[in-house]
Amino acid sequence: MIEGGWWIGVFFLFGSIWGSFANVVIVRLPLNKSVVTPRSHCPQCKSVIPWYLNIPILSWILLHGRCQKCQKPIPFRYPLVEFTMGFFFAAIYTRFGFSFSTLEYFIFTFGLVTSSFIDLDHMILPDRFTLSGIVLGLFGAFLNPERYFLDALVGALLGGGLLLAVAYFYMLVRKVEGMGGGDIKLLSWIGAVCGIQSILFVLIVSSLLGLVFGLAYMLKSKQGMQTGIPFGPYLSLAALIYLLWGQDVWMTLLFPPIST
Repeated sequence: MIEGGWWIGVFFLFGSIWGSFANVVIVRLPLNKSVVTPRSHCPQCKSVIPWYLNIPILSWILLHGRCQKCQKPIPFRYPLVEFTMGFFFAAIYTRFGFSFSTLEYFIFTFGLVTSSFIDLDHMILPDRFTLSGIVLGLFGAFLNPERYFLDALVGALLGGGLLLAVAYFYMLVRKVEGMGGGDIKLLSWIGAVCGIQSILFVLIVSSLLGLVFGLAYMLKSKQGMQTGIPFGPYLSLAALIYLLWGQDVWMTLLFPPIST
């Protein structure tokens, strides 16, 4: 019987395995390639990676970040995705334990992390994740006794509606598109899973994250305000922060305890 903190390690490993699969999806889905076949291979020499060299995180470390056959560097992003997925899976288990919500949030996390890295690479958030996520979020709220369907429905409508209004206003003022449709659908998905109370928190935190990292990226690229910056990763990170730690903090800020 696995007890106590060992479960955290189990779910970290479980998450890192899904992170390994996410790496395949991140590379192949935008190219309309199968995520099932062919087997995982070196991105440089295309040689098939044997199973014993395809262990999440550990194999990259043991191989010193290089392909065993051609010795070309394997991007650090691969173990980063695996670690990120493992970390959030372990954190979700720690926060919610064994519950229907935990299963929902595992699926939610996989989708957010995977689509965020696709957004970083291609500046797109695939409908296969965002639209499917909205449907799953609403369906999960209908089935999950720990959530409320009306809260999820209003959250989805409010999340998508707010960003749609922001995008429309930006278009009127600047005469250029400032917010992609994928971001609108992503916030709607977040609202469907995290509920109406999450929307303002996610918007504030993602905007702060986008401001800090966006300015740093603009300075590095030296393209100024013309630099295209994907907003999906900041929305996703803000949603996960809310899910794990933000709910208690947010409710305390909105409804501070009354001292007697």
